[in-house]
Amino acid sequence: QVQLVESGGGLVQAGGSLRLSCAASGSTFGISAIGWYRQAPGKQREFVAAININSGASLQYADSVKGRFTISRDSARNTVYLQMNSLKPEDTANYYCNAGQELRGTYYPGYSDDRWGQGTQVTVSS
Repeated sequence: QVQLVESGGGLVQAGGSLRLSCAASGSTFGISAIGWYRQAPGKQREFVAAININSGASLQYADSVKGRFTISRDSARNTVYLQMNSLKPEDTANYYCNAGQELRGTYYPGYSDDRWGQGTQVTVSS
């Protein structure tokens, strides 16, 4: 069973930057990719970005974050990062990482509860 712990959230002004971390521990058997999702109050959870944890290749970005967010990984630390630049108030949400799989360049999330971290809050003030 994998455990995911997010960190790095906080309060930042519009135009600022934050770097989120997703540290994985436990068994990563069957997991080939990590994705970031976010959920704002009153809205559904939405996909942000995903990366193949073996090759380090980014897989997908949501259109709303392309050119502003960058996903990366440090395999030695079993950690995936989400560098967020040029933040906007609409980026305010709780950010979660998810353990999933990559197949032919597409990210497939893990749906069971144990494939999600607890989240880290990002608040962007205008």
